[in-house]
Amino acid sequence: MLGQLIRFGIAGGVSTLIYSAVYLPLTLYVFERHHAVYAVPFAFAVAVTAGYFLHSRWSFKGHGARESGGTQQAKFVMVQASGMALNAVITWVGTALLGYPAWVPLLPAVALATIFTFILNRWLVFG
Repeated sequence: MLGQLIRFGIAGGVSTLIYSAVYLPLTLYVFERHHAVYAVPFAFAVAVTAGYFLHSRWSFKGHGARESGGTQQAKFVMVQASGMALNAVITWVGTALLGYPAWVPLLPAVALATIFTFILNRWLVFG
């Protein structure tokens, strides 16, 4: 499990970089700071696509069974969507309620969503 957690962290780091590469420009040039949460779904869509391939082929390689017919992908998207919802709430609180710059809530949002989605992915998606 330690190896999975380390691989998950590395793959999550890559996904986070991808997420940030979409999220930050949108919050700087498209959405006003108090509407930074609007950038979350766009960044999520790009990062979750890359994340599925990273996690299914590397992070959880050799763990559990792989389901055919799109069931596993649907579970992965649902788990990641719950992580996105957690991320969106933290982003909204940090930017709209507390008035922080858009990058500030990114740090706790990513940390909490990573822990949350690792547990759900290991148990529900790739278990």
